[in-house]
Amino acid sequence: MNKKADRQADESSAFEILRLTLRKLYHGRTKAAIRFQTAVMVVDFIIIAFFVASPMLRNGPAYLWIDYTVAAILTVDIVARGLAASDFWRWLRKFTIIVDLFILLTLLMPATLANLGFLRILRLWTLSTSGVLWRPIARRGYGDWRETGRAVVNLATFLFIASGFVYTSFFRDSAGLEGYVDAIYFTVATVTTTGFGDIVLEGVWGKLTAIVTMIIGISLFVRLAQALFRPTKVQFPCPQCGLQRHDPDAVHCKACGHLLNIPDHDN
Repeated sequence: MNKKADRQADESSAFEILRLTLRKLYHGRTKAAIRFQTAVMVVDFIIIAFFVASPMLRNGPAYLWIDYTVAAILTVDIVARGLAASDFWRWLRKFTIIVDLFILLTLLMPATLANLGFLRILRLWTLSTSGVLWRPIARRGYGDWRETGRAVVNLATFLFIASGFVYTSFFRDSAGLEGYVDAIYFTVATVTTTGFGDIVLEGVWGKLTAIVTMIIGISLFVRLAQALFRPTKVQFPCPQCGLQRHDPDAVHCKACGHLLNIPDHDN
């Protein structure tokens, strides 16, 4: 009994050490953690590039091999991030994690869920929301650009999702690069309300798709314009009222007058 209890204690201790190590790597600020986070970010960008190119590669001989390889990498990443979480069940209920699990499902079932493959690009949005993309920028003193970066990421994510949906639903017969470029061209022309009219979507569903694309696309463009041209603010929650954004040189909160102590990122 003592040997069994000792073995269980050793296994529990090793598991906790593993969780602590992963927590330090994913959320730490040491040089080793920063190198690890940078490597993870590079791998994520390669995976996202694969998601963007998937419509053109789907009929290729190596597509399934790449697909299952990406699924394995994403599985390891999700499991590791789950182990690194301080509260696993709370972490598992996050919407971004649910999206990542759905993306993983499309990778594990590429034939069954082929028509939903365009949603894989949501991985870019989940990375943006998790803060992985912005930590290196903040460490270099460009944290004020986080909101603009998020606006760009949201717009790019929508453009690729809309293009993937248009390609899957309306340009599937024109397989390969030409069909995918037509889908992107139509999406950009619709979002910018240019409306050349040389490529149109037929039928009621085509018109509804164009309407939704224009409404959401214009909203995201306005959001990007606001982030680019409105006065620069810093993210610093007021300890008293919780107001998030303030002028960089603000001394008092403009909502409640509470004394602020905003760090000087230039130092």
